[in-house]
Amino acid sequence: MQPREHTHSRGANSLGLQSRCANRTGVRLRCGPHAKALRGGRARFLARHAAERTVNDGDRVNAEPEVGIVGEDPRDELERELSLSDAVFLVVACVIGAGIFFTPGRVAELIPHPYWILAAWLFGGLLSLAGALANAELGAMFPRAGGNYVYLREGVHPIAGFLVGWLTFFAIFAGTIAALAAIAAEQMVAWWGLSESWVVPVAVAITLVSSALNIPSVRSGARANNVASIFKIGALVAFCLIGPMIGGGDLGRLSPSSLPDAIATPTLVGFGLAMSPVLFSYLGWNSSVYVASEIKNPVRNLPISLFGALGICTGLYLALNCLYLYALPITELIGINDAGGATAEVFFGSSGAMIVGGIVLASVLGTLNATVLLGPRVAYSMALDGLFFGGAEKVNPAFRTPVAAIWVQAGVTIAILMLLRNFPSALDFTTFAILLASMADIVALYRLRVREPNRPRPYRAWGYPFVPGLYFAATLAISGAMIWGRPLECLVGALMIAAGLPFYFLFKNRGEREKP
Repeated sequence: MQPREHTHSRGANSLGLQSRCANRTGVRLRCGPHAKALRGGRARFLARHAAERTVNDGDRVNAEPEVGIVGEDPRDELERELSLSDAVFLVVACVIGAGIFFTPGRVAELIPHPYWILAAWLFGGLLSLAGALANAELGAMFPRAGGNYVYLREGVHPIAGFLVGWLTFFAIFAGTIAALAAIAAEQMVAWWGLSESWVVPVAVAITLVSSALNIPSVRSGARANNVASIFKIGALVAFCLIGPMIGGGDLGRLSPSSLPDAIATPTLVGFGLAMSPVLFSYLGWNSSVYVASEIKNPVRNLPISLFGALGICTGLYLALNCLYLYALPITELIGINDAGGATAEVFFGSSGAMIVGGIVLASVLGTLNATVLLGPRVAYSMALDGLFFGGAEKVNPAFRTPVAAIWVQAGVTIAILMLLRNFPSALDFTTFAILLASMADIVALYRLRVREPNRPRPYRAWGYPFVPGLYFAATLAISGAMIWGRPLECLVGALMIAAGLPFYFLFKNRGEREKP
């Protein structure tokens, strides 16, 4: 049976208003069996917040009403089960994973100077915070599943929303999962004494298992994630405190005077290239926006989750990099594959390094599992608008999770593993895609401020318009440095966007044909 357009008036009928199952972009929304029931909370909010749209000349028109809790989607069948602490620890879990242990060697190789290294990690945190300010405003305006896709669809154009959603799902989330799975697989294969040919099969198995684990309810997954995140934070704080107490390092290594004469002077281009692994390590700072439709009181809790988690992560990253510089001479840090393990060996010996290696592996797997949870929400939101492969909008009736979208993401991740096969390629490919999506968010923020200045904004980005503008300029400069230094990986990201364009028209035409 073809889905059909219909009207529903749960809650809104008491005000004599109706909300039609269509959106203002002209793309038909999926209704019928996939949007057959609003949650009780959704219905109550419909009654309280239904309001008419107005046109720019001030005339009142019989347009579709704004419905929901500050712009939420009444078709969304996912449950609001995540508390503020759940959202904070979700962001922490997504951010603190592999990057802080495996990328400092690349950063030191590109900018071999202790001050420049610490500046890069601080700048990465501040840059992520600037992006979080914009995302907090957009997320509070549109507390829906999908994140960037929703912001660009509402703020720029349906095509822009689709292409960013396409890039977010197929490149950012699938690419990140592929990179994390490859890291975990490499460590497991080394521990088991297997050949490198086993890395990809083990990474594929990790992807499939993690996808299966994310089918049960989001609340049960959040509890496990909270425990893992608290353990992760506690272990890293203990590492930073106990290591220097044991001794074995040298505070003089944090001074430029300790640098050998042969070390090259860092350059701005090198700093820009170093921001690729740094920003990869901060990847996930906006995680909570993708599950906004599952967060309780998102108007309050979503912005706090972004700022609180970023403060925790930036502080830990600076502390860990100081620890690496204290424990290892810059000549040893340059190009090292596992700065965390090498630092642990300095303080605790080989047995301590094994323990820290286990903590790192657990951290990577925890981040991977949290990331697997997010991507399907983008596909789910796009499918609700009829702009994704059929079936991705389906929610498991028992678990209330987007099962089909979870398995589509797993398939894409496996394809990336087969094509790229190594961590650095997946890192640069994913980071460039993130930068493009982040710049698009800023464009949406500006356009919405200009086009809809009177729209309710529960949170307004601090420092607007200057801070978002600085974020856009810095991100653009880093993107340029990446294009200069990593053209192949950046080309992959650009081709991913171009590949989405014909699919947009395919999905849109399919929706037009299905209209009665």
